[in-house]
Amino acid sequence: MKRALVRSLKLPSGGVDFTSNDYLGLARSEELYKMIADAMSALSQKRNGSTGSRLLSGNSTLVEELETRLAHLFNSQGSLVFDSGYNANLAVLSTLPQRGDTIIMDDLSHASLKDGARLSLATKWNFRHNDTKDLGKKLEVAKGNKWIVIESVYSMDGDESPLDEIISLAESHDAHVILDEAHTTGLADHKKKIAVRVCTFGKAMGVHGACVCSSKEIKDLLINFARPFIYTTAPSDHSIVSISLAFDFLEANKHLREQLKSNINYFKSIVPWPTSNSQIQVVIIPGQENVVKAASNLQAAGFDVRPILSPTVKEGQERLRICLHTFNTQTEIKGLVDTINNL
Repeated sequence: MKRALVRSLKLPSGGVDFTSNDYLGLARSEELYKMIADAMSALSQKRNGSTGSRLLSGNSTLVEELETRLAHLFNSQGSLVFDSGYNANLAVLSTLPQRGDTIIMDDLSHASLKDGARLSLATKWNFRHNDTKDLGKKLEVAKGNKWIVIESVYSMDGDESPLDEIISLAESHDAHVILDEAHTTGLADHKKKIAVRVCTFGKAMGVHGACVCSSKEIKDLLINFARPFIYTTAPSDHSIVSISLAFDFLEANKHLREQLKSNINYFKSIVPWPTSNSQIQVVIIPGQENVVKAASNLQAAGFDVRPILSPTVKEGQERLRICLHTFNTQTEIKGLVDTINNL
């Protein structure tokens, strides 16, 4: 295997952060850190861990109250907390679509969605990325319950799903939408009615975990049949408190969303290459060695930017993936763009 293809673990470079998912800066917020520490100290029951799965000893008033709150926040009848977005997606796709049903998934869906679909007994089809005509054709011939699998923002391109069109297609074909909101949780209003919405807390919310928001019937199905839920230890009290307080913090700091939008707009205004409307931006540099070298040069210049290699993206579509944050200054953004232009 060529050296450029071998992945390895690396510590943060210490450069200006243009690679993490901490879009709103909550993961590094000392104020939120103190809020969580104070809340943990105030709990009457002091526990380091949850002690077991939710169905055995790991359930608590804390997690049930959080799930009630999340259901309200995400406009659903119920919510179910998971330890990660990956396991939430695995649970949804491996449990809800049954033999005789059809999963129709966007080509660029996240690995966790694809892995969940592989575990399902349903028929599995892909539709061309964001192509509603192709999706419509497949819906016409799909059998059983039809499950449309999409993301609100796609992590490797930063582009958005045509959600309104897909919801309309789903309604006209009696299909169900499964929407992964990993990169929009905390950044968008979640007003639209979606059959299954997966929201994660390890990105813009700055903590860890995820939830599946759905009808009460679907929540009960997951509790009873989703193996990633049944056979895993419940999240700790610290994790549950952190999620709840992250939403409190964001509610008290609504300006953070606007700051991120401002940085996105500034970035778009000064670059000569195609851009997205989200906090995820990309620069295509074909070839594994080429993009690794470009990333290394940026890191040497003080900018923490990482290369995305195949097979994560298609061969020839290797890229620099740039994540924008509230804490990036315009000077830092311009410095990054100037350095890329001079590579």
